[in-house]
Amino acid sequence: MRTPTADVYGAYPPLTDDQIAVLRSCGQVQPVCEGEQLFRAGEPSEEFFVVLSGTVAVVEGHGDQEQVVQLHGPRSFLGELGLLEGQTAFLSAVVRTSGEVLAVGSAALRDLLSREPALGDVILRAYLLRRTMLAGAGTGFRIIGSAFSPDTRRLLEFAARNRLPHRWADLEKDTEAEELLMRLGIAPEETPIVVWNDYRVLRDPSNAELARVIGLRAETAEQAVCDLVVVGAGPGGLAAAVYGATEGLSTVVLDAVATGGQAGTSSRIENYLGFPAGISGMELAERAVVQANRFGARIDVPAEAAGLERRDGNSVVRLADGGTITAANVVVATGARYRRLTAPGVERLEGLGVHYAATVWEARTCRLDPVAVVGGGNSAGQAALFLARESPAVHLLVRGGDLEHSMSRYLIDRIERHPRIHVRLHTEVREVTGEDRVESLVVENNRTREQQELAARALFVFIGARPATSWLADALTLDRRGFIPTGQDVAQVAADIWDPLARAPLALEAGLPGVFAVGDVRSGSVKRVASAVGEGAMAVRLAHEHLGEVGPPDIR
Repeated sequence: MRTPTADVYGAYPPLTDDQIAVLRSCGQVQPVCEGEQLFRAGEPSEEFFVVLSGTVAVVEGHGDQEQVVQLHGPRSFLGELGLLEGQTAFLSAVVRTSGEVLAVGSAALRDLLSREPALGDVILRAYLLRRTMLAGAGTGFRIIGSAFSPDTRRLLEFAARNRLPHRWADLEKDTEAEELLMRLGIAPEETPIVVWNDYRVLRDPSNAELARVIGLRAETAEQAVCDLVVVGAGPGGLAAAVYGATEGLSTVVLDAVATGGQAGTSSRIENYLGFPAGISGMELAERAVVQANRFGARIDVPAEAAGLERRDGNSVVRLADGGTITAANVVVATGARYRRLTAPGVERLEGLGVHYAATVWEARTCRLDPVAVVGGGNSAGQAALFLARESPAVHLLVRGGDLEHSMSRYLIDRIERHPRIHVRLHTEVREVTGEDRVESLVVENNRTREQQELAARALFVFIGARPATSWLADALTLDRRGFIPTGQDVAQVAADIWDPLARAPLALEAGLPGVFAVGDVRSGSVKRVASAVGEGAMAVRLAHEHLGEVGPPDIR
């Protein structure tokens, strides 16, 4: 292949002379020879390359197994989202025709993008599209393991939630799994494994180990006292991170699973300000992560908070891995998680057709099959519309008698007009059946008690919300449902805590000075992405007020 690949989706825009000139100011022109490797899958990718002459192929695999994903010609730039987020390369780049490239270090690139927003937008848009295309194509590292292995399902969920390009080779079904295990000399009972580029093998890695290899996880400096720790990287947490970092606060973000939170599992958010065509939760999260990184916030994933305590006037967040991180202010943005559906067959088939998210990762496993969505809120409505783009039938199962109670009008109108979405009111799931994946559901009308079997190859669940606050039970006052009350709602609880400050709790302040709660985890919050973002920004303003009272950590 010598002709650059056609750019069907706009993911490979050529740079103009002016844009290349800007990049030259912080890069170096390098001659490259045919066969030279510019970066390699599974290894850190620390340079941004622009092809000035010749051609460069981005490939998956190597040797006889090599497949060209994209052939870049002059004016094209290499890489994808991982370069901006410090992740390991998921593909390799090999020079096909000798020529010249312009190489820019990733740190210099991030600095340049903050000074040249128009160029930055071109690159960021392309990188987001490329990440989505990699996900859809099943490129990236491989997870080999049994569908019945909890660790295999754990790794698959971690990869999907963090939007990492990967492909699953099912030990029981895929011949690729058997061939690869034989070549690597690994017995089936030693799976699951993660394989990079056919040679680097991680045996049943923990999520933290995989994150470190990929470059998601930064090591926590235990002795550092930062201005702001944000626990939870959903929209509220990421907003706090961006505003905190831009206002000069040393900011660290922790999340137990992935950035994006519950919003990150949403296929489409159509009423978020500034995105008239809607935006996926994944893209919104990725944009916020790049933005937070750009302003200097440090994001650690996975990093699970296990406790909170006061020490020497600061707040100390204890981590599940034994580490601690100390800060003058803490923003709790751990959000809420969808409740598990309780019916026979559900737990056994979680990850095998039962999902609590509806992104491109889950949809690709059932795109041409009939599916069911449980829930009557906006998330369920958005999932139904997203899945109906390819599914021949989407059954929207709603326990109540209408959609108006909890779903936005614009979604109801679209659902009612869609020919492949079938709304079933007063309907609950009584059983999920299938041997090694979901094959059908038993549903019941909760008024007539009439049951029927529904053909569905996947079940997407979006019911209720359970706040992620168990780690705070001994530290903060929680309401009867486990959410965090703030402001005047905690003024009378442990009133003596506030006496030294001679004030009442600030608006978003929880039961401890300098500890704020934002988004879905806050008692009485409006369960909307925009509301969480607004509260995240507001919490930073209140954190400044608290810092003004107690002084920055280094002078106390």
